[in-house]
Amino acid sequence: MVTGTILFAGQNLLDLSSAEVGRRIRSRRIAFIPQDPFGSLNPLFTIGQQMTDLMQWKSPVAPAKPGRGWPALLAPYPAARKAQDRQAILDMLEAVQIPEPAQVLHKLPHELSGGQRQRIVIAMALLPQPELIIADEPTTALDVTIQAQILRLLCREVKRRGVSVLFTTHDLGTAWEICDRVVVMYAGQEVEVAPNEAFFAAPRHPYTAKLLKSLPRADGVAQDIPGEIPSLIAPPAGCRFNPRCEHASTACRTTRPPTVGGDHKVRCYHPVDPHALPSFAGEVSASSRTEGS
Repeated sequence: MVTGTILFAGQNLLDLSSAEVGRRIRSRRIAFIPQDPFGSLNPLFTIGQQMTDLMQWKSPVAPAKPGRGWPALLAPYPAARKAQDRQAILDMLEAVQIPEPAQVLHKLPHELSGGQRQRIVIAMALLPQPELIIADEPTTALDVTIQAQILRLLCREVKRRGVSVLFTTHDLGTAWEICDRVVVMYAGQEVEVAPNEAFFAAPRHPYTAKLLKSLPRADGVAQDIPGEIPSLIAPPAGCRFNPRCEHASTACRTTRPPTVGGDHKVRCYHPVDPHALPSFAGEVSASSRTEGS
C-alpha cells in the first residue's frame, strides 16, 4: 500500500476527490507548463479555440462549479464573460510577446514556431492566475538562444504576477540562473535541499558534489560519475546512490538515510565536508552565460 501526503497551501490534496481537484485546483490554483508544447496542443483546433476552451472552465472569473442543474459539458458560457475572457487572452499573448495576437488566435499549432508554441503554453498556464506553476523542462526542445528568451520571459511574468514555480530541469546553469531553492533528486528520491547560493557554494551529498564536479571547467576538463544509474523497477536498498558512492557503509546499503540539517538539508549518513570542496558557483555561472549568449 502506498501512503503519503501532497500538501498545497496547508491542505492535503489526497484528501480531495478527483472531481474536486479538477474544479478547484487543477489548472486553477496549480497550472502546468509541459516539456513539449507541440504534443500538448491539439493539432486540429486553432490556438484561439483552445485558449477559449481553457478560459470557459478555468477563467479566474468563472465559477468553480457548473451552473446549478447544468451538466458540466452543457454549462452556458455567458457572452459578456466570453468577451472579457477573449480580451484577457489577447492581453496575455501580448505579455508573452506574441506578435499580432489577434491573428495568432486563428492559426493552428503547426503554423507557429517552437518558441511561439512555448509562449502560448506559458500564456495558458498564467491565464487562470494560479498560485503555483509546475514547469516540466519547458525549454528542452528549443535552441539555446530561444531557451534564454523563454526563461527570461517566464521569470519576468511570474515575478510580476506573484506566482511560485516548481521548475524541473537537468540544466544546472538554468537552476543557477532562475531558482531560489534547489532540490536534487537521484533515482526518484530527494538527496539534498538547499538555497541556491548555499547549494552551489557548499554541496553536502556525495552525488551532488560529483554532479557539480562533472561540469566542464574553463580548461575543458570534466569528471564523469563512475557506475550506472540504478533500475527504478528494482532499486538498491538504503541510499540509492550507494553502489556509486565511495563513502558507502553497511547502513547506506540497508537503510535509507534520515534527513539532517536546517535550511540546507541532506539525506546522507556521510555528508561531504563543505570546506573540503571548492565553490562551483563560478563554473555554473560561466556555463550559464555561455548558454544564454
